Amino acid sequence: MNLAQSPLGRRDDLRAALAGYLLALADDELILGHRHSEWTGFAPDIESDVALSSVAQEEIGHALLFYERAGDLLGGTPDDLAYGRSPEAFRNAVLLERPNGDWDFSIMRMFLYDRADAVRLDGLVGGPVEPLADLAKTLRREEKYHLLYGEQWLRRLAATPESKQRVQAVLDSAWAEAQGLFDPVEGQDDLVHTGVVRTGSDAQRRLWHGQVGAILESAGLRAPGAVAGRAAAFDGRVGRHTDDLRVLLEEMTSVRRTEPGAKW
Repeated sequence: MNLAQSPLGRRDDLRAALAGYLLALADDELILGHRHSEWTGFAPDIESDVALSSVAQEEIGHALLFYERAGDLLGGTPDDLAYGRSPEAFRNAVLLERPNGDWDFSIMRMFLYDRADAVRLDGLVGGPVEPLADLAKTLRREEKYHLLYGEQWLRRLAATPESKQRVQAVLDSAWAEAQGLFDPVEGQDDLVHTGVVRTGSDAQRRLWHGQVGAILESAGLRAPGAVAGRAAAFDGRVGRHTDDLRVLLEEMTSVRRTEPGAKW
């Protein structure tokens, strides 16, 4: 069923809210997928090179599926939505647009994101909009490998007292922006009230804190405490991004700009 043909799609307020939510999910997957892809040829070993390249491809593929569903509501093709918008129109969390830095940061970001993504997919499974619920079930199965890979690497990086200290510093630096993975888009509360998304952003964040905290503790790491004043400068869900996203999008859209009509 096309989302625009569903009962929900006939309500303008819910239609706009759901389109915004789907764009946020798609943008998260697309931007992180491209960041992962930048490790191709540069990962610590050939197994990691192949594995993270595969993860990158899957994340971008998942973005395509969410863009297709958003296109049901907004019109336009996945190419238009992925590569035809300005940085201010993107709704990805700011953490995901940050340059890769070192391997420790990339793995920590992957670990934090994939746990958040699992919580958000759980919030769509069992919802009343069958195409979304079915899509979430499919992606949740495919994301299991990402969860395992990120956690295994996290434990590997934190295996010695010296490396544990370094990884803890990376976690501390990423923690504030990681909270932005659960910042709501406009109208998201309405999606929760109607059951389209079964858990609100605050509830999702609490679930994520519990899951992430337990894994970190078992690896000898410590989840940082509460974050104050985080959203003062940047909030990707409302289009307040860093210059990092602008630079990345210029690279990502270079083919489209030089060859209009090219397909991704």
